[in-house]
Amino acid sequence: MDTLNTLIKIALEEDGAYNDITSKEFVQENKTAKAVLVTNKDGILSGVDVFVEVFKTLGDECRFIIEKQDGAVIEKGDVILTMSGNARTILSGERTALNLLQYMSGIATLTNDFVKAASNGKAKIYDTRKILPGYRELAKYSVKCGGGVNHRMGLFDMALIKDNHLKFIKNITAAVADFRKKYKDAKIEMECENMDEVKKALSARADIIMLDNTTHTTVSEMIDFIRKNSTQDYRPEIEISGGINLDTVKGFAKLDVDRISVGMITHSASALDVSLEITIN
Repeated sequence: MDTLNTLIKIALEEDGAYNDITSKEFVQENKTAKAVLVTNKDGILSGVDVFVEVFKTLGDECRFIIEKQDGAVIEKGDVILTMSGNARTILSGERTALNLLQYMSGIATLTNDFVKAASNGKAKIYDTRKILPGYRELAKYSVKCGGGVNHRMGLFDMALIKDNHLKFIKNITAAVADFRKKYKDAKIEMECENMDEVKKALSARADIIMLDNTTHTTVSEMIDFIRKNSTQDYRPEIEISGGINLDTVKGFAKLDVDRISVGMITHSASALDVSLEITIN
């Protein structure tokens, strides 16, 4: 993954890992050490290969025995991996490697919390594009580790017509028809906040109709209308989005919807507490 390699190099350079004056001055150059990566909190693991790649970027001295794979349920005290190698390398890469793994595992864990909370319905939990720039590949991978589903990767692989787009469109049905002529394989999703917009989305035969920032009652009415106006050859997917949290997702999951998109799983997940315990050879 070119993006990952670039991100790791930037992170190591930013942290000064190639000029770690503490390790250089207080740890002998050829000193070796062992380390154990342990979780201090229950969660879902993501980023093991990324953790390893940080040390590979610094050099080839370290060796790893991986005990837990990405997507695994981990409990407090579990050993994720053991490693050995040059002590300076381990100390210099420790913080960057932990930061990335904790970030990714936090997203996987929160995603899984939503997946479990929504298990009373058929809807799948989707991510959004609310991700810190540069971290999209890692964040979306972590969502999948937690049992969630990726929405679009970016602005290039699916059309999502939002309220601000609609301000520039005079005839949505005609505009969608023109789009399909140019992008035959791209899905079209339309954001709707009221019944009038739902009717326009149905008229345009949008593949996915997103019901955004609406109340439970209003959403129910819109869903009923969409289902009653669907046909055997046209049955759009229904997505709910906007302000979804772990308390409200349970109620929305009971409705006849296919997708629930949650921005907070990538923009507000807390880092999972994981530590690297080093022992001297």
